[in-house]
Amino acid sequence: MATVQTPAAGKGKINRIGLASQEYRGTKTTLCAGCGHNAISERIIHACFEMGIEPDRVVKLSGIGCSSKSPAYFLGSSHGFNAVHGRMPSVGTGAMLANRRLIAVGVSGDGDTGAIGIGQFVHLMRRNLPIIYIIEDNGCYGLTKGQFSPTADLGSTLKTGVVNDLPPIDTCALAIELGASFVARSFSGDKKQLSAVLKAALSHRGTAMLDVLSPCVTFNDHEGSTKSYAYAKSHDDPLGELDFVPYFEEIDVDYEPGTTHEVELHDGSTLYLTKLAEDYDPRNKLQAMSVLQETRSRGTFATGLIYVEPTKPDFLEMLNLVDEPLASLPQDRVRPPEAVLEAIMNDLR
Repeated sequence: MATVQTPAAGKGKINRIGLASQEYRGTKTTLCAGCGHNAISERIIHACFEMGIEPDRVVKLSGIGCSSKSPAYFLGSSHGFNAVHGRMPSVGTGAMLANRRLIAVGVSGDGDTGAIGIGQFVHLMRRNLPIIYIIEDNGCYGLTKGQFSPTADLGSTLKTGVVNDLPPIDTCALAIELGASFVARSFSGDKKQLSAVLKAALSHRGTAMLDVLSPCVTFNDHEGSTKSYAYAKSHDDPLGELDFVPYFEEIDVDYEPGTTHEVELHDGSTLYLTKLAEDYDPRNKLQAMSVLQETRSRGTFATGLIYVEPTKPDFLEMLNLVDEPLASLPQDRVRPPEAVLEAIMNDLR
């Protein structure tokens, strides 16, 4: 049950649990002015405020890199853990096993995920752990002078003129193939789409993997970069228009018959997806993989909700855990008595 708090006078609009938007902010950003990561933090703040998320139920997780500084800039009163490079999925898994009532928001980068953390990413996706996994994808290593990351596109160039001769890792295709039950791609400059995707991800039960194109204004925003603002804006290929209606709001969305898909999420919220010329269904795994391949071959980015499987069991359900958070259980419920251990030892003799 949400605890309603009364905000101080003069704080402006409050949300459905009585909190002002200021309650969802963090510290002042130290990232470069114009960095796409800051825009993503703003969308997270907006989505959590609009959804009435209790900040103290959120655990923010990150690894190492510019992206992994982002959790400091939103939800300042939430729990947080800055893990070592590439190891955020392990920490997130431990947190959710200890307390299944938490809302896990993991922020990673294309280097943190696609390079040193790729093994951890693989196993997180196949487990379908309840977590929102955001990749702030700029195609470079912004903390170490802008070298190509594993998501940099073949043929893209650095500011120095060096050309990338390696094919990229498509994290969306990888996540779908491995078992993530919610996969989306967006652009930090598209406020409407990114807000809708984040709200839907907050309502989803399972791994919600969001690859967000987030241009690096210092090292990767020049002509020749395929992760620049100009390139992303001109090569965005949206799969459709997204509308999201939370379970606690009256459904009032007006579409002509036959032009939209309705997808009900775990908590009763509803996603409305307006179809384009192609009849795209994000619940069709083969079609999702085909669209990613087809748009990539044209040098464009498929954005929006790419794949969703709203009824897939999550990792905690598969483990048959008790409803209470494991971290709150008394020792006599989590530690086998001496007689049980003795019986196990006798069976092994």
